[in-house]
Amino acid sequence: MNETPRTFDLTPIGRIESDYPDKFGIPRQPGLADAARASLVLTPPHDDPLAVRGLEAFSHLWVTFVFHLSPERWTPLVRPPRLGGNAKVGVFASRSTHRPNRLGLSLVELEGIDVENGVRLRLRGADLVDGTPVLDIKPYLPWAESRPEARAGFAPEAPSALPVRLTPMAEAALAARPDGASLRALIQQVLAQDPRPAYRRGAEERIYGVRLRDVDVRFQALASETGETALEVVEIVAA
Repeated sequence: MNETPRTFDLTPIGRIESDYPDKFGIPRQPGLADAARASLVLTPPHDDPLAVRGLEAFSHLWVTFVFHLSPERWTPLVRPPRLGGNAKVGVFASRSTHRPNRLGLSLVELEGIDVENGVRLRLRGADLVDGTPVLDIKPYLPWAESRPEARAGFAPEAPSALPVRLTPMAEAALAARPDGASLRALIQQVLAQDPRPAYRRGAEERIYGVRLRDVDVRFQALASETGETALEVVEIVAA
């Protein structure tokens, strides 16, 4: 019987450049913020265009990466935000970033491949912080990997989205930017997922800040006339 190695050496094949300079506010699953753009830049010696020959025929990719901003320590029980941040489940029954080996797996859309100077994969809907080290990529095969009948435990469907509105000051800041339209869509999609800590959910006066691209988006939760919570972007300032 072959002895299983106790450790493995893994070398990143590239890094992520994304709209998320900080991990706070990143949607907890890929595809929830379709306006998010990212690039996977392959690094030497993996930046040979031959390594991605034929990849353009696939629309989606599996990206294996490291949660490099998460602590190395881990615990067997975690508190998933979908359960309100109070109930605990086993770490292997969750998609928590606090894992023994800090490995992540994300399904992203491939928009294009640039090979003019090395290799850059242009991605859409990624949930990856800027600077994320990538260990591997594989093409997604819907006929083998899509299982609509599968059970999804405590997360049976996508989280409900909150309404998001912007103050005139925030709208003016977007109008002055050449990427104002795409940034507005990104802000609305990210905030609709309610990035606040689960234990602070509900209406409150506190102002939060989430970094997107090169700005700090400051927002707060407000109660509507029906008692439902909405998020309001108070201002958008340079980060």
